[in-house]
Amino acid sequence: MPTLTRLANLAWIAANSDGHRRYHAALADPEGTQRGLLASLVRRNAETAFGRRHGFADVTTVAEFQERVPLSTWDDYEPWVERIAAGEEHVLTRSPVRILELSSGSSAAAKRIPYTADLQRDIRRAVAPWICDAYQRTPEVSRGAGYWSITPPALVEERARPSAVPVGFEEDGEYLGGFWKRLAGATLAVPAAVRLVRNIDSFRYVTLLFLLRRADLALFSVWHPSFLTLLLGALPGFWEPLLRDVERGTLNPPSPLPEAARTALGRHAALPDRAAELSRLGPDSPGLLWPNVALVSCWGDAHAALHLPEVQRLFPRAKVQPKGLVATEAFVTIPYAGRHPLAIRSHFFEFLPEGSGGKVCLAHELETGDVASVVVTTGGGLYRYQLQDRVAVDGFVGPTPSLRFLGKEGHVSDLRGEKLHESFVTGALARTFESLRLSPRFALLAPAPPSDPAEPPAYTLYVELADAGSLPASFVADLAKALETELSANPHYRLCVALQQLAPARVSLIEKDGVARYLERCRGRGQRLGDIKPLALSAEGGWGEVFGVLGGCR
Repeated sequence: MPTLTRLANLAWIAANSDGHRRYHAALADPEGTQRGLLASLVRRNAETAFGRRHGFADVTTVAEFQERVPLSTWDDYEPWVERIAAGEEHVLTRSPVRILELSSGSSAAAKRIPYTADLQRDIRRAVAPWICDAYQRTPEVSRGAGYWSITPPALVEERARPSAVPVGFEEDGEYLGGFWKRLAGATLAVPAAVRLVRNIDSFRYVTLLFLLRRADLALFSVWHPSFLTLLLGALPGFWEPLLRDVERGTLNPPSPLPEAARTALGRHAALPDRAAELSRLGPDSPGLLWPNVALVSCWGDAHAALHLPEVQRLFPRAKVQPKGLVATEAFVTIPYAGRHPLAIRSHFFEFLPEGSGGKVCLAHELETGDVASVVVTTGGGLYRYQLQDRVAVDGFVGPTPSLRFLGKEGHVSDLRGEKLHESFVTGALARTFESLRLSPRFALLAPAPPSDPAEPPAYTLYVELADAGSLPASFVADLAKALETELSANPHYRLCVALQQLAPARVSLIEKDGVARYLERCRGRGQRLGDIKPLALSAEGGWGEVFGVLGGCR
């Protein structure tokens, strides 16, 4: 098995080497690379509904493209995507839409992002240099298996809306496309079939079982670092059954597996020697269970940075590599050469620098220290699309800027990757209150730490009602349940709760003066009283102490 894995890693590196070489060359000419990419993209899509409306056939320069195509948000694209979902072809791209992939939205619960062969190629253009650079800088990674986090589709399903185009990839490797998915899969410790395990405890159990079977594990790649810490935190509770399954080659998770999952996961050899080794080591030190782990790749900017010390503690001998800025819509930056340069061969980028009065600049015009919002044009059919991601220029690789993710634009809370937007929360609260026929005096959703440090954080709705004292005992629980249903329309929030990165939403009743206390808190932070607009969502904690609450419920 280790020999086959090393051969698969070498094949994976070889397959990506040309993309690595081309990206390395492109870094020396970001302006020319970006202009050429845009010209090709506009030319390919001139004979689409969107291209004809915006005169793509006559576009020969970046300036002409900017004149014809306005800056856009998801609200601008939703009608176009609805046409694609209805079965219309050549709406945004000549390349057929293979899938509509889900992502959270600001005003909508979920966006359906068109994925085409062109967009999958563009993603591979970013993955290739990332992979090759990681293997070159940490060659130990090529000597063992890797774990790339797998999302069970049962945890992110939103299939109810009718669509002539499939909605949602069945597995994460589909982002790369068929051949590349199979090649990458040959290097993995955990098979993609784990996605078929629908119970979260069983999903973690089966994942850990496959990982424990691989003493040669060399790489962990996850999104939010809390995904990894929660996964490994489940080891002690499952330890004895896991050891028996490793020893005997069996598979006995906490809950019965669907027949399709059990069949796809197949049979496994008994590993008594590995089980004995694990028994001696115990479940509390992952770095000893997998001594060959050389690289842990995860989000490391903005709020996610708070979790990196714990990851490093779990694997003290590994390199912890912050990922670049990756959205469902586009790869923006990649880890490369010790920085996070722009994925300049993948998409066409523009930037809205802070303090520029709305003036747009291109990648080669950015300077160190600039803070800007990212605008992207992709092979999936998003043109001059505002990602609402704020970045800072922290250096350069050659003349190509390296960017650090600062956070989402606008009013967004993002503890674990849930990406709750103010406008979405506003709608969720309105529907919740309407369903229960409530007219609150004040309501604010905000993150709150758990009473037990071992538990995940949760969002708490602080709400003031005129007749709180006369409400039935079950009221708070009913309100929390209705709120959780509405918030779960956001697929990223729903996934975080399913993975226990977040606990379900809670409700705390405010006795009185909710608005006054909110305003006073804001004024104490330096805001002018006349400028304060009470919002539905706060990204800050500590509101329980501000309001003084009557009680709460999960």
